[in-house]
Amino acid sequence: MQAEIVTIGTELLLGKIVDTNAAYIAQQLATIGLDLYYKTTVGDNEGRITSVLQQALARSDVVITSGGLGPTVDDVTRQAVARAAVRELVLDKKLLAQIEARFARHGFTMSENNRRQAYIPQGAIPIENPVGTAPAFTVETEQGLIISLPGVPRELKHLMETRVIPFLREKLQTGQVIIKSKTLRTCGIGESTVDSRIGDLMRSSNPTVGLAAHPGQTDVRITAKAENEAQADRLIAEMEEELRERLGDVIYGIEAQELEDVVAAMVAERGLSVAIVETNTQGLITQRLENVSQDRPILRDSYIVILPEDAVEIVSPLRSLIKEYGLVSVQVATATAEYLRETTKVDISLAVFGSMEERQGLFAESAGETHIALNTAEGTTQRAYKYGGTSELVKSWVSNAALDMVRRSLIKT
Repeated sequence: MQAEIVTIGTELLLGKIVDTNAAYIAQQLATIGLDLYYKTTVGDNEGRITSVLQQALARSDVVITSGGLGPTVDDVTRQAVARAAVRELVLDKKLLAQIEARFARHGFTMSENNRRQAYIPQGAIPIENPVGTAPAFTVETEQGLIISLPGVPRELKHLMETRVIPFLREKLQTGQVIIKSKTLRTCGIGESTVDSRIGDLMRSSNPTVGLAAHPGQTDVRITAKAENEAQADRLIAEMEEELRERLGDVIYGIEAQELEDVVAAMVAERGLSVAIVETNTQGLITQRLENVSQDRPILRDSYIVILPEDAVEIVSPLRSLIKEYGLVSVQVATATAEYLRETTKVDISLAVFGSMEERQGLFAESAGETHIALNTAEGTTQRAYKYGGTSELVKSWVSNAALDMVRRSLIKT
């Protein structure tokens, strides 16, 4: 069995409202093991909604809609569902009585336009909405099942939890099947390299393995479907073991762990201290480390360079080197890391020197460059990257690369 979600509302398309309903419905479907392959958003247009529903019924067994069940003229989901199911809209007198009673309980007289909400496709099964005025309903067609829910998140959540999920569990006979996931977080290699190492595992059907790329990081998600949690955990553990064997220390954490959390914990556990000079990252490395909650501060000194001349002042003994090789060079980055550790008496020093022109970057007219040097008691490590600039994307890439250099140096010690 497979499901599809159709969220309805022009304001969703315009970006005026964030579509939280689709995410919530998807999460609920996962709890009963119902596969979700498509999600569509369509505006308040009867013809387009009908077309989307017809496409959905052609490829999915269950179609869940949200929105468009209100009393106004642009609430046309009822009409579209009726057209897609080739049914007439009929007045459900029981639903009408429920709507009238709800208004009466609150001391109001129902307006005539609320009468529209009591119309549902012929043969549909109404679902009473005790927390709102918009009734939901289900329609069984030859192609599949349509479940139409109100778009108000509070109402939708109540109906999903109390009516729809129990109904689907019984209707689809999915029993206690669950879907469970675990995410392995990697850094230091790109998405394509991760894919080359685990591509065959990504063709597995249960558990499945998927990738999500971020600047300088790639998440590997394992998703298992099983009859119970213990069985799902076993499937995930077996796949995780194989993934760790292939990816090795590029895996830095799991789930919501951030790279800075892992690095800060490693530094703190060893009782070490850090000093940083950073240019085109504009203080992002410092900020990420300072935002990690630690019993003992690990960052002893930090120098954030906004203008090139600021860097010259910070490492004034290296003026001749800067004049010879330029500020953005491996020679200056290496010498700065060594100078910084010696003068601040820290255990780990990090120097990041990148070009700082706004027009430079990964997708700009000029790529620029960045040099990162790390100095410890074991010596100096340096990396060069063929991109610079101060864009948010570059800052994320460079800060991740720098933090990963610290992490890898600590793994070796």
